Amino acid sequence: MFRPQSGLSSRSRAALSGSGALSHVYIQYPPLRCSVPGAVGLHYDDGNKLIIAATSNQIFSWHANQFTSTDVPNVATINEGPILSIRYSLDGKIIGVQRSPQEIELISLEKSTVFKQQCKAESECILGFFWTDCPTCDIVIVKTSGLDLYSLQFELNGLKFVETKRFNVSWYVYTHESRLVLLASGMQCKTLTGFQFSAGGIIRLPKFDVRMTKAEVNKKPVLCLEDVHIATMYGRIYCLQVDRVGMQLHLYRFYRDAVVHQGSLPIYSTKVAISVVDNVLLVHQVDAKVVLLYDIFADSKAPISAPLPLLVRGPSGSTINSTRNKDRQSGSSSQSAEVETLSMVEDSVYRDGWVFLNSDMICDNLHGFLWRIHLDLEAIAASSSEVPSLLAFLQRRRLKADKAKQLSLEVMRSIILERRTLSVIASAMDILTVSYAHAMRLTNYLPGASETTASNRAISQQPSGSHLSESQKAARSGIRLSENVQNLDVNGKATKAETDVTEVEKERLHSILTSGMRESSSSSLGDADSQEYSNTGSIGAKPEDTAGSSSTNLNIGKDITREDTNAKGEKRISKESEKSSLRYEKSLLQMGSGENDAGGPLESDIPELNRPRTISTMISPDEMFKNVFAVVEEEMSGDPMYLVALIVEYCRSAAAEKLKVHPGLHVLMVQLLARGESYAELGQFVSSKIIEPSREVALKLLEIGSCHLPTRKLGMDMLRQLACHSEYVGLLLQDGCFIEALRYVRRNKVHTISPSLFLEAAISTKDSQKLASVLRFCTDFVPNFEQTSDYSTFSAILHEMNNIAVA
Repeated sequence: MFRPQSGLSSRSRAALSGSGALSHVYIQYPPLRCSVPGAVGLHYDDGNKLIIAATSNQIFSWHANQFTSTDVPNVATINEGPILSIRYSLDGKIIGVQRSPQEIELISLEKSTVFKQQCKAESECILGFFWTDCPTCDIVIVKTSGLDLYSLQFELNGLKFVETKRFNVSWYVYTHESRLVLLASGMQCKTLTGFQFSAGGIIRLPKFDVRMTKAEVNKKPVLCLEDVHIATMYGRIYCLQVDRVGMQLHLYRFYRDAVVHQGSLPIYSTKVAISVVDNVLLVHQVDAKVVLLYDIFADSKAPISAPLPLLVRGPSGSTINSTRNKDRQSGSSSQSAEVETLSMVEDSVYRDGWVFLNSDMICDNLHGFLWRIHLDLEAIAASSSEVPSLLAFLQRRRLKADKAKQLSLEVMRSIILERRTLSVIASAMDILTVSYAHAMRLTNYLPGASETTASNRAISQQPSGSHLSESQKAARSGIRLSENVQNLDVNGKATKAETDVTEVEKERLHSILTSGMRESSSSSLGDADSQEYSNTGSIGAKPEDTAGSSSTNLNIGKDITREDTNAKGEKRISKESEKSSLRYEKSLLQMGSGENDAGGPLESDIPELNRPRTISTMISPDEMFKNVFAVVEEEMSGDPMYLVALIVEYCRSAAAEKLKVHPGLHVLMVQLLARGESYAELGQFVSSKIIEPSREVALKLLEIGSCHLPTRKLGMDMLRQLACHSEYVGLLLQDGCFIEALRYVRRNKVHTISPSLFLEAAISTKDSQKLASVLRFCTDFVPNFEQTSDYSTFSAILHEMNNIAVA
């Protein structure tokens, strides 16, 4: 997508780039300050989105979703002792503290009781633990010997053993967003086994070996914990593995019965950090101090934009340099202190104290700061040259949908004013119309979708310490197997919500939204069109893969056909799964964002927290007319036929998706054709229905027809076709065609026009014969006309006119 040599013009870039395009990714000052005297380091509880600072006997916690820098932390008292990790239970009633590799201490906040869970065998140790909303267990303890599953026993102040899953475990990775735990085993720690603990149950994934490049012939590299990441993008769960020797980032997609290698991305630093912001993959090249952005859904290995550093923005959105300039001019002591703080923050970027948290936060352990990463959509738009790819990217954004929509409109206006080629603008229009039409269909196919969105929003804003019912827990789980199959019947076939969309529509949607950048190789990144989308973060029902050694105990209907393996044993996914793009768009409409529990932005975007989650990037035909065509028509000069051609292309695109364009668009087309004196083309457009008949178009044709009679006739014919009786009869009377007007009224049985209109028009001609004819017509065909006051009045006038004529 990034081609700096052929981007937008300088004028367009200036209009689009409000931030100066210094970076495509930034963190906003001020951060959440989590420093507590006596606390050593910070802990992150991703299950409740809490940042925790612990002293020897107290725990201070802040909500990472919605806060201000002045928020007072919640404080809980615990026993003194070492602390390795801290996690609150999902209902916020119990605090779990790992004291040592052999002991976990559980503290009940309601009963103020403490109970401990210890290793029984001396040969094993506890690696960590996490809470789940799985119906089978409440807490999972990860040990070097495997997984121990327990349920809470409040009456006994202890844990009840449920089952154990035996594995040799070297280390593990878990994220609450995915509900997935990966266990590493083997001499090189490159064999990974996964379990998903969701509200739908426990899913065991097959073991798979990651790809590692050998550094030396007789030396085998060992996979480290920091080299494996779990990421959720567009509702799909990935394992991201850093190959330091090969300088590659490998992507693996999880399915119920397989784990498939999805391609590799180059890395340029021996130390790499991973973030996901609004479904965009951010690869931090820590040594080089730059960030590369990838959109997995675009089916391209190319980054979205050029590598640029991570920027620190001041309170007003300004950069550090601009803040320094203001400080020099004002000389304020408060601004000087702010500049010093910002400079300190800038110097600490990518330093050792930084810990990247799942999925879009950074914890600065040295200074006690919590940052959230943001995308600068304006800078991305300003640096992108491929307009269709850029618009498809903007249409997929959810966190800042209003900004993405504004930029999409600005991009459309810019490429029209720059007179880009018709094919480029037509492709851009197709993306917008297909996105809008598809969203409208999905909204109609999902009864109660708005209620679901509101329910999810209410749950996501509920404090972690509040009590959650079982249904709320299920809704909050976000990533679970049950969501993955809700649109399939028992045979794995799509339900009506999907079958109503034709294969042509699905193929067209994919070809446009993915910008036609699909790789033919089976190792292409994010083969979105050939893979099944599931709902938010659920594990897809995917074909076999060489990495998936055995089938799991979940044998759900196979809705994806399978193809032969290639020479490397990799599997390619069948085209039949293109129907999954529909399910993906459904999930986007329902969840509003790829980060279900990530909640709202930090302090810098607090106003967006109250924004309805139903705000969409989709652009309706009415908005296209008002914000694009009507605007550029005022600014464009020269031959109007260029804009006419664009309007025709947009009408074609809208018609292909069965959308109605704004009536003003056809009026504008008439106006432009008349301005260019293209009356022959205007007549052809009207007769062939390229310009759709409407009252507004007819009146515009009549206005133009004042100096071109054939065009006026087109307008009158259109009024007659539209049954605009009052306007059509008025024009006939204006032309003096009284008898024709009367016959029209009688033939079409028009009862809304008063006889006095015809009689007054006849009087204005000062012709007694015409008045007599009209009066006789009304007497013959208007019921009870002789008993009306109009009959008496106009009869007297006719009599007077006849007397004058005789005299």
